[in-house]
Amino acid sequence: MNKERIEYLLPRAWGLAVLRGILASSAARDFVSLLGLLAAERPEPAAVAENFGRLWEELAVETGDLLPDAWQSHLAGRLLDEENPFSLGAERRELSPTVVEQTRRDLTTLQILFDLDAGTLLGLVEAAVPELEGVWTPWRDPEADAGKSRRSEPRRDLARELATAEDWGDLTETLAGHYATHGAGPFGGHRAFRWEDGGLRAVPRPDPVRLSGLIGYEKEREPLLRNTERLLAGLPSHHALLYGLPGTGKSSTVKAVLNEYADSGLRLVELAKEDLGELPAVLEVLRGRGPRFILFIDDLSFEEHEVEYKALKALLEGSVEEPPGNVRLYATSNRRNIIRERFSDREEGDDVHARDTMQEKLSLAARFGLRLTFPSPDQKRYLEIVSGLARERGLKIPVEELEERALLWDRWHAGRSGRTARQFVDELEAELSESL
Repeated sequence: MNKERIEYLLPRAWGLAVLRGILASSAARDFVSLLGLLAAERPEPAAVAENFGRLWEELAVETGDLLPDAWQSHLAGRLLDEENPFSLGAERRELSPTVVEQTRRDLTTLQILFDLDAGTLLGLVEAAVPELEGVWTPWRDPEADAGKSRRSEPRRDLARELATAEDWGDLTETLAGHYATHGAGPFGGHRAFRWEDGGLRAVPRPDPVRLSGLIGYEKEREPLLRNTERLLAGLPSHHALLYGLPGTGKSSTVKAVLNEYADSGLRLVELAKEDLGELPAVLEVLRGRGPRFILFIDDLSFEEHEVEYKALKALLEGSVEEPPGNVRLYATSNRRNIIRERFSDREEGDDVHARDTMQEKLSLAARFGLRLTFPSPDQKRYLEIVSGLARERGLKIPVEELEERALLWDRWHAGRSGRTARQFVDELEAELSESL
């Protein structure tokens, strides 16, 4: 690319309309600024060196791995994750022809910038300022090439499609479909979130637990999987309550469901019981967005004096305002009735309508359309879980010894559960590794 081509490109980059926010990152601004320096009649070596060095550092510290070339990976990531009139309109499936046409034109400009990969840009720098030859190496991440060894992810697949497309304008509808399913902004780049300090915070490293690693409760999970698939398909689906003794895999099941269906547009937002008063604000943030959401409340239970449970009624049964159709509550609890009930509650005392009060408390669990029980495993199921985990990790130990030690561990520890089985296998794996 010569100076005339750069001079042609710069006004187009500055004139991006719908997609102008994509070039608002520090790296993108430095990239365009560097092009401006190279377009000068006599580029200033110090200014070019300072700008390129800063750009190299910014691209090197990024965690994105969509494509091998750092600049192309950055630009593709910005395109897939940026909130703008096109991506947000695609989420709502309310795109005007004018926005679509302008987006098509903006994409043509972005593709020219994309084609200036790190190697090409470094060649331009060295050609314009020969004193800088050999100072830098193009930043590349060979691991990003390998989608072969990684599970398919929609963002990475679409980034590769961008890298091989002849005309990005032809991918306008493809991008719109991606936003409609997976969301724009943070929802496009992350699968799990927490509600903190009045807003959503992305969880960059969510628990990677998979359904295949949860052994022994396949039958209990099946209704939840069907319910989640219906939610993703836009069919009627239920709020779900998973209850059972601690360590039976309730929370792990919800997180594994997220990981199983994240590539189909499922997202999870964890809400602490203490923040239930902010539930209307949470629902307003999620309403109308493209993905489907699990609102996850772990270990949901209330003492008799706590009244926060009333905040759930608007979501479980609706209020004056219709609850969002793209959100379902999945809660776990060690109590079937969620709200602690005492024998004294059954005595009328000074409550004129004591029975009505008690029924209000007990009815909260009944408001969940799907209620799943995770029982404590009997000995047979416990040993099946242990055997399955040991097999999954490739542990070499005679079956008789494995079962004998597993039962001994069970007697020495606090009750039989899936958690106990996993802790035993963790200990066994460490011992076997130490003996090698």
